[in-house]
Amino acid sequence: MASYSLFWMLLLKNNWKLISNDFVIYLWTLAVTLIRIYWIFFVPLVWKKDLDNEKCSFLRKTENAVGYNPKRDTINRLRKFKIQKIIELPPPYPNGWYGILKSSQLKAGEATCVSCLGEDLVIFRTKKNIVFILDAYCPHLGANLGIGGSVADDCVICPFHQWKFRGTDGLCINIPYSTSVPKGSKVKKWISQEVDGFIFIWYHAEQTELPWDLRVPMGEIDDAFVYHGHNEFYINCHIQEIPENGADIAHFNAIHKKNFINGSWVQKKRLFGLGSHHWKARWSPLVGKLKYLAEVNLNHYFKLFGKFDCFRMEVSGKQIGPSIVCLEVNSYTFGKIKVVQYITPIEPLLQKVVHEFYGPRWIAPLMKIFIYGESLMFERDISIWNHKVFHRNPILAKEDASIKKFRLWFSQFYSSNSKLYSEATNIVRG
Repeated sequence: MASYSLFWMLLLKNNWKLISNDFVIYLWTLAVTLIRIYWIFFVPLVWKKDLDNEKCSFLRKTENAVGYNPKRDTINRLRKFKIQKIIELPPPYPNGWYGILKSSQLKAGEATCVSCLGEDLVIFRTKKNIVFILDAYCPHLGANLGIGGSVADDCVICPFHQWKFRGTDGLCINIPYSTSVPKGSKVKKWISQEVDGFIFIWYHAEQTELPWDLRVPMGEIDDAFVYHGHNEFYINCHIQEIPENGADIAHFNAIHKKNFINGSWVQKKRLFGLGSHHWKARWSPLVGKLKYLAEVNLNHYFKLFGKFDCFRMEVSGKQIGPSIVCLEVNSYTFGKIKVVQYITPIEPLLQKVVHEFYGPRWIAPLMKIFIYGESLMFERDISIWNHKVFHRNPILAKEDASIKKFRLWFSQFYSSNSKLYSEATNIVRG
């Protein structure tokens, strides 16, 4: 028995390093595998692209120049291209609801500043989880309430002199070093609400116009759905041009027919003949009390190797006012998912576009492919928008009838007091 134990002791002693190394490799492989599984199923995919990501010879030549700012120079370059067509542009800020901040970016008791729609705003959340939006600048000496400001009860407190402004009406209700509050000490209060994890602001040039319903047409996200990620883009165009794509039936097969991985990498790998996307689309406006809505319907299939029809999808959705699109995708491959698009005008010709993706947890691997493909497809549209001009009276083919319908429908979001482009940019015409 003693000799048997001694045998095993010697065997372990001689092979301990080998066993130890194998065990470390096993643990490392297991850890990497678990991390990959966790990333696939639980980490949202985020795809962001800014104007300065656009590659061109101009950027390559000037990237080492003194004082070079790629984002600034890209914006200026693109604006210069469009300046000759200003007279044709509609008002840059249509009336309606705009998603301006993700709910997760604003915790209880916090205040932040957001610049959009030609306005600087302070958004704050109370300890009771109520969100308020006010004009950002204190009427006292002009401090920004969203930068360093604090929250107390339903008020935001100026970081400069501690003036306290009430979120419900924007009135200043306390000045800590004074026994009275000067008459007219208030900031503008904006109508807002939270829906599906986003904070929305009601923007309308006619101050007496009441907001339309937002929560019902957007619908609730299925309890079985989880957030799978989003993409985010900054685009140089007028806001109307982006939702107009939904009514531009011909563009789908013109721009989005090539498979989504088509590009230099694919050509190098000789996979460009893999297949093509095929689309059928329909856009129609609603009337009556729901006239601020329009319906979008898409049918898609992928023709693999030019022979086999697969990856069929049926997409139905609503265009809600000028800036929101809610899509429901039904696919034999992906199942049922929800995509929400938010457009926010930062400046007259600078739009922030966000797409958020929701679906069951179990399809997470497929959702990452879907988000990747949708992002690449959307970038094809961006390359057009960034370098086109807006024609107020375009020459249309008879098959472009839905574009004419869209423009008539979209015109309801402009009113007599809507700011013109020249007013929004302080351009004085000669």
